[in-house]
Amino acid sequence: MAKKTNRVELSPEQRSRLLEWIGRGERPVGEQRRARVLLKADEGPEGPAWTDDRIAEAFELSKGGVAGIRRRFCERGLEGTVKRKSPNREYDRKLDGEKEAELIRLACSEAPDGRSEWSLRLLSDRVAQLGVVDALSHETVRRTLRADRSKTDSSLT
Repeated sequence: MAKKTNRVELSPEQRSRLLEWIGRGERPVGEQRRARVLLKADEGPEGPAWTDDRIAEAFELSKGGVAGIRRRFCERGLEGTVKRKSPNREYDRKLDGEKEAELIRLACSEAPDGRSEWSLRLLSDRVAQLGVVDALSHETVRRTLRADRSKTDSSLT
């Protein structure tokens, strides 16, 4: 049996913090699961020191998933392991207010010849052809039109 390289030893403060997070039930399920795994993997004086196999079976995880939680605890500490990692990318909006209005105007206009209505791909292509933006995905068109629709629907009530 291979010796564990990432040992989890929780301090009493860390242990009580994890128990508090779990006890409240306010944390997302993934965070609660990672907290429970850390509690069972704790090899400190108060911890049960379960094996990775036993933890994996109890929480329906893979053995590698448990090992990953152990590794992250050693690398990032308690907060970095339990809390969800925030994305490190930010996306620039392709459509500002004017460009969004142009897309909506186009979507409300008459469909091209041979079509009964606009498709998302046709709209994205036409917006690019008109020079409103250099390129636009059909998914961005869908989200924009859906957001606009929910704005107008909420104003009716």
